[in-house]
Amino acid sequence: MATIKDIAAKLGISSGTVSKGLNGASDISEPMRQAVLHAAVELGYKPKNIVNKASKKVCIFVQNMNYESIDQFGYEIIYGFEQEALSKGFQVTVISANLNMQTKESFDTYMLRHGYPGAFLLDFELHDDYVTQMHTTKVPTVLLNNHVPGNPHVGYVGTDNYEGLKDITSHLHELGHRNIAFLNGTKNSMITQKKLDAFYYAMKEKKIPIRDKLVAFGHYNIDCAQEFVPDFVRNGATAIICASDFIASGVIKVLHSMGLRVPEDVSVTGYDDLPIARFLSPALTTIRQNRTDLGKSAFLLLDALMNGIAISRIELCPQFIARDSAAQVKTLGK
Repeated sequence: MATIKDIAAKLGISSGTVSKGLNGASDISEPMRQAVLHAAVELGYKPKNIVNKASKKVCIFVQNMNYESIDQFGYEIIYGFEQEALSKGFQVTVISANLNMQTKESFDTYMLRHGYPGAFLLDFELHDDYVTQMHTTKVPTVLLNNHVPGNPHVGYVGTDNYEGLKDITSHLHELGHRNIAFLNGTKNSMITQKKLDAFYYAMKEKKIPIRDKLVAFGHYNIDCAQEFVPDFVRNGATAIICASDFIASGVIKVLHSMGLRVPEDVSVTGYDDLPIARFLSPALTTIRQNRTDLGKSAFLLLDALMNGIAISRIELCPQFIARDSAAQVKTLGK
C-alpha cells in the first residue's frame, strides 16, 4: 500500500508538502494540492483513518433527484440508507453533485480529500462524469439503477424491472388490451433502458404486438405527457404504461383535457407507488418499489464493498398494486 513517502518520491517533493496537500493546509498552492491528490489516487494511497476503519462516515451524492419531502422519490431511499448506516455507527452526509462540481474535481480525489471510505450515487445519468469514472475507481461505491460491469469496487441496487413490467403487462392483457403504449423516462439512463427491455420482454411473452408509434422516451415528470399522449390516442392506444407515477399523473391530466375517461376510454398505469398514486383521480394502478428497503440495501451493499466483498448487484422484488386506473378494454360500439 502506498505511503506519503511514495507520493513524495513520485512528485519529487518533500513528505511535508505531501502531508499538507492531503490535509488541506492553507500554505500550499491549489495546483500542488491537486497534483498531490491525483498522485495519491494513482498510487492507491489511503489515509490511516480509512485503513484502520476509524473513518465512520460515508456520503450520498445526489444529482437530480428530489428528496426533501416524503412525496418525493428520494426521501425514503435516503431515510433507509441513513437508518441502516446509523445502526452500524456511520454518519451520512448528503452532497449535491452538480455538473460544475463533477467537472472541477474527480470523484476519487474528492473522496480522498474528505476522507470518505465509500459513497452512494443517486440519479446520475450514464454520461455524467462521476458515472464514467466508476469504471476505474477503487473507492467502494453503490449506484442506484446504474450498473458498471467489471469493477469489483462498484455495485448496483435497484428493483427487478422485468417482474414489475411483466405484472403490469399481464394485468392489462387479462383486461383485453392489445394496443398498449409505453411512455418511458429520460433516454440517457440505464434504468430507462432496463424498463424498455422489460416492456419488450413482457409484451413478447404475452404475444402482444409492439408498435413503434406506441413507444416513446419522455422525462420523469408530469410535463412530458402532452407531447406524446395525443399521438398514442390517434394511433389506437387503449392502455398506456408509464415508467413513473409522475409521468402517469401527467398522462391522466392530458387524457381528461382531451375529453377521455380513465379507465373507461384509456387505462393508465404507473411505476413506483409514490404517495400521490393513491390520491390521483382515479387512484393509480402501479408497481411498488419499497424505497426504504432500497436505501437499506444500498448501505448493506456498500458495507460489504468497504469490507472487500465484491457484490455486483442487489435487486429487490417489486409489488403489483391494483387500483382504479385500469379496466376492461372498451368494446367497439359501447
